[in-house]
Amino acid sequence: MRARNCIPIFIVLIFCCSVQKTTAQDTLVVAGKEKKILKADPMRATMLAVALPGLGQIYNRKYWKIPLVYAGFGGVIFAISYNSSNYNKFIKAYQDFTDDIPQTDSYIKLIKNADPATYDPVLHPNTYDPSAASWYTDRMLRQVDYFKKYRDLSYIGFAAWYLFTVLDANVDASLLNYDISNNLDLRLEPFQVPPPGYAGLGMNVSLRLTF
Repeated sequence: MRARNCIPIFIVLIFCCSVQKTTAQDTLVVAGKEKKILKADPMRATMLAVALPGLGQIYNRKYWKIPLVYAGFGGVIFAISYNSSNYNKFIKAYQDFTDDIPQTDSYIKLIKNADPATYDPVLHPNTYDPSAASWYTDRMLRQVDYFKKYRDLSYIGFAAWYLFTVLDANVDASLLNYDISNNLDLRLEPFQVPPPGYAGLGMNVSLRLTF
């Protein structure tokens, strides 16, 4: 009688084991795809940016920055060209106006809406006004100083923009090596710090960042 009662129990146990084994065989562990982390060498990025503006940004895969890099250089080069051209124009006009050679009259093209007979002591020595001649001389000197100043500032701007692109490539390469995964942990906890020179109790709050 006991043997007859044990048979159903034994059959149920065998069935459970077989179901468990089948379930275990059908279960597949799918490993998640690991996100590819870009690595960059800051020194290499810096040297590439020094060799040719934009190469550091290409190395860091920041392709959208390349138009900005060359737009900045284009603007600075235009400023250099514009100020240098006007500086050369006004310095030559000033030299021609203050010499005694009648053939050197490049200033006439710059002094518009005025009759040379009223201000030119070389071409019209009998009719010119000394105060007008002095005023135009001072005006040309002011223009020479103005364009010389901004020409020099444009050269400084070119050097500054060049250094900025190099620094940008270095910083981007350094930031690419930072860990920004989900394993970061930020925890705020109390921390006891005794005051300097005292053995008493003190209370402070510390911020701990765990990677």
